Amino acid sequence: MSSFKGVAEKIRNLENERRNLMLEIDELKKMADSKAKALESEVGMLREEVRSLRMILGAGEPDPEFDPKKKPQHK
Repeated sequence: MSSFKGVAEKIRNLENERRNLMLEIDELKKMADSKAKALESEVGMLREEVRSLRMILGAGEPDPEFDPKKKPQHK
């Protein structure tokens, strides 16, 4: 009978831990979503700043040597 009580207690403990982990996962997902939205907004503002600076400098087209996806080459 004591092993049955031990198994029942172990199940309760694991169910509690599962519930707590699910809550933590939900909170982390919300934090990740919030961070992604903030970064998206920041990237949009930086793109707009680049466009504005190009207009001010009279450089309508991007510099063909500048590709933000490529790493700069050292000479």
